[in-house]
Amino acid sequence: MKKNKEYHIALSKGDVGRYVLLPGDPARTELIAKYFDEAKEVAFNREFRTFSGYITGYDGKKIKISTTSTGIGCPSTAICIEELARIGADTFIRVGTAGSLQKEVDIGDVVISTAAIREEGTTRQYIPLSYPAVASLEVTNALIEAAKKLKFRWHAGIVHCKDAFYIESAPGSPPLPLQEENELLWKAWERGNALATSMESAALFVISSIRKLSAGEILAIIGATWSSAPIVKKVGIEEAIKIAIEAVKIIDYNRKQHK
Repeated sequence: MKKNKEYHIALSKGDVGRYVLLPGDPARTELIAKYFDEAKEVAFNREFRTFSGYITGYDGKKIKISTTSTGIGCPSTAICIEELARIGADTFIRVGTAGSLQKEVDIGDVVISTAAIREEGTTRQYIPLSYPAVASLEVTNALIEAAKKLKFRWHAGIVHCKDAFYIESAPGSPPLPLQEENELLWKAWERGNALATSMESAALFVISSIRKLSAGEILAIIGATWSSAPIVKKVGIEEAIKIAIEAVKIIDYNRKQHK
């Protein structure tokens, strides 16, 4: 039995590659792993499910790659990143889902996050709010290059990160105590051209910046939060996965070229 397993993710050094794709849903790790060669489930503890395998790089050589689910929200995402970094991972791409905050960002599109609005509580325990939550330029550029190469419909820009899922106004529901304040904030994010809203990006970006890791995010748009439209079906996820994997190949190739 391996020793020194990380407490929450139940993984040790050697279990994962340096590149890790991070969905929220444990079931989505299995979907992502279908794109790996020699994929193997290496751990499933709590909300953290991990598969490792290989993809073939542009130079024809195998790249070890993993996928670990973070669960929902910044607290569990923070735990996941911290523990993965301790066992050798240094480059993360969150492959998530989100609601659109702009009319031009359609359901089924993908959004590449450049930075996140820190409207959550986890990162405030790391560093003051004046510190920005910004994605790695290296990873973001690779995601944009991959999206262009694969010819999927994509957008890039600032996203919104929150803690509470059910704060959007729902027709027929009793008003929340902060209903009016929340509605004003949603309008502010829309007018500020935030593209989408989800629940993990701030922790990913802030912790990666502090720990000198590389991180980016690609989101499949599955709902129109700007119109309070319900989620009918999850679309764009396969496109997001393909872009993330292609981005890993680009990052790996560029790093080898600049050694």
